[in-house]
Amino acid sequence: MNGHIKKIDDFFRHTLQRILLLLLAVWPGAFAQKLYFPPLTGSDWDTVSVASLGWKADSIAPLYAFLQQKNSKAFILLDHGKIALEKYFGTFTKDSLFYWASAGKTITALAAGIAQQEKLLVINDRTSKYLDTGWTVCAPAKESLITIRHQLTMTTGLNDGVADPYCTIDTSLKYLADAGTRWAYHNAPYTLLDQVIEKAAGQTLNQFLIARIGSKTGITGAFYKIDYNNVFISKARSMARFGLLILNRGVWDTATILSDTAYFNQMVNTSQDINKSYGYLWWLNGKQSYMAPQTQIVFPGSLVPDAPIDMIAALGKNGQIINVVRSRGLVFIRMGEAPGAGEVPFTLNNQIWQYLNRIIDTTTGIINSPETSVPVRISVNYRNHFIRIETPGISRNPVIEIFDMAGKRVAGPCYNRIITASCMATGVYLARIETETRRYMIKFALRK
Repeated sequence: MNGHIKKIDDFFRHTLQRILLLLLAVWPGAFAQKLYFPPLTGSDWDTVSVASLGWKADSIAPLYAFLQQKNSKAFILLDHGKIALEKYFGTFTKDSLFYWASAGKTITALAAGIAQQEKLLVINDRTSKYLDTGWTVCAPAKESLITIRHQLTMTTGLNDGVADPYCTIDTSLKYLADAGTRWAYHNAPYTLLDQVIEKAAGQTLNQFLIARIGSKTGITGAFYKIDYNNVFISKARSMARFGLLILNRGVWDTATILSDTAYFNQMVNTSQDINKSYGYLWWLNGKQSYMAPQTQIVFPGSLVPDAPIDMIAALGKNGQIINVVRSRGLVFIRMGEAPGAGEVPFTLNNQIWQYLNRIIDTTTGIINSPETSVPVRISVNYRNHFIRIETPGISRNPVIEIFDMAGKRVAGPCYNRIITASCMATGVYLARIETETRRYMIKFALRK
């Protein structure tokens, strides 16, 4: 009798374990820390101490010094919605206003999703349905190929090499390639998305945003017309609120801003096969390659190598930045003047992560065990000078990096499980293998 009871207990225990594993697989956030949302009005915003998070407080000053050196005005880091770091520079304060530049494109992306959710438009609609035919100087057959989705993905095929790529007048909107066949960071077709939404909604873009987003999230600010551009201007904390809204996948506390989960997933994942690191006006980390503004070169590797692979970013001229990392519950924003050259500040974004990684205790949740206890095996082919990293049970290619014992990266980030070792000296190395949900750190020796 006792044996039968034990078998029944084992059955229910194993069944419960399988259910829990299934829940974790299909709902990664099921057991995640709950997010905090600040009140809609006022200046109250809960904080969390660096010490309570197990972070390194002595590494904060170097981050702030770097940000000041790079002409920053504001920096905010949220951990699960609470303010972990907040710093303003010079005369800038939490009540100062500043522009988002191209980081504001992501607000338009969210607005388009809300408009589709309300059946005001469909992103596969032709743009000419809302802007009328002749909004470009393309042949009618070519203009009719352009859809709202092409505007969202920077694949309209319009020529970004014209004298003024910001100009939205029809004579500057010229055919170069069929829509969907060429990616180019072209501002004019994006800017016209605002008119598409306005025509579809029957109200100004700012009225649309206040009613659908601002009133429900406490985000203040507005788009202002500057030359041909529509530029969003707000306080730094509104920028952080927007990042928190995206961290929670379009839901603010109990208020669902975007219920169309299919659209949200499309927005924050690769939207076309040309630039793997671009969604719907969002930049995506952890992909196999990326393209940059003003070039047709496809660069191998991840957009921001020192950031978590699931990081998504809103990036604007002169270093306006929002980073959202769902796996870690993090959001950071940076406002400021130009840190250097470049339309979109990839380098600055990566440098900030280099400083952040010294603050955040990256050993949390990292498995650092013998090879036999993790689903990773490393072997070295000394004859042909390559390292083979086998990851049984991991179906998608992980991000792989190799470090020496001084912490210097000597290979990667890459997605190929075979890494050349010809330039690596004899010694002990550390391999970091990162999947969408786990990170493995494994030591191995290389001899020649």
